[in-house]
Amino acid sequence: MSRTDNAVQRFIFENTDIRGEVVSLNNSYLDALEAHEYPEVVRRFLGELVASAVLLSSTLKFEGLLTLQARGDGPLSLLMVECTDQKSFRAVAQFRDDIVEAPLQTLLGKASLLITVDPVKGKRYQGIVPLEKETLAASLEDYFAQSVQLQTRLWLACDGQSSSGLLLQALPASAELSADARSESWNRMTALAETVQSSELLDLDHETLLVRLFHEETVRIFEKEPVRFICTCSQERSAKIISTLDRKEVESIIEEDGQVAMDCQFCNHQYVFGKEDIDSIFNEKPQIH
Repeated sequence: MSRTDNAVQRFIFENTDIRGEVVSLNNSYLDALEAHEYPEVVRRFLGELVASAVLLSSTLKFEGLLTLQARGDGPLSLLMVECTDQKSFRAVAQFRDDIVEAPLQTLLGKASLLITVDPVKGKRYQGIVPLEKETLAASLEDYFAQSVQLQTRLWLACDGQSSSGLLLQALPASAELSADARSESWNRMTALAETVQSSELLDLDHETLLVRLFHEETVRIFEKEPVRFICTCSQERSAKIISTLDRKEVESIIEEDGQVAMDCQFCNHQYVFGKEDIDSIFNEKPQIH
């Protein structure tokens, strides 16, 4: 059966304390990359990070923004995804021109994984873990073990055209009160999930994938949630950034170029401000043309 398009879906194993999420992205993933000419290796690793961010945002019950960043000192210096609780996302990568095909750990060099949650209500949270494992999935599992203290496993796949991921997570004791029973269930489910192939993640619809992996288990699948690429840049946001800059430096740019142009790093849209706009910004007037 054909894969699920641009959606994330939650599932649980009945009579256990294990939940899961599965995500499949194609058009939305391509939309996020359209404004950039990323090399194939960058497209793949950024796709894995996009799938990870969507999966993580689905595990958190919050209203706001989740940002997932991999920063390093290697040829691939940044992979970054922002994902909202409404399952809209945008993504960007930064890399040297001489980047070549290599494992993620090699490309990033000495790197850290930053996970930031900006809720509409409540305090901002940030977790940081070293990116010391060979794969992004393994590093994210370290984050959950260290910061969230929930057993979590991830499987990610991206071929440069579509991106997918599977997450399993152990929940606090509820259905299974025996530690031995919980451990046995977790080991069984993760062993079954470990058999998944990248081609299955990328090609199969969610129900077919879950039946193939867990056909002897009782799995309840919830409704799909659509996932979309949406860039939240705007003239107003660009104006706010300009307002934080030194006014004399901004005015010198106006004198030299006749305008100030700001490019969104995510979608490459350009916002242009003339002299009247700059005067309005620094005089704290609302009129921005």
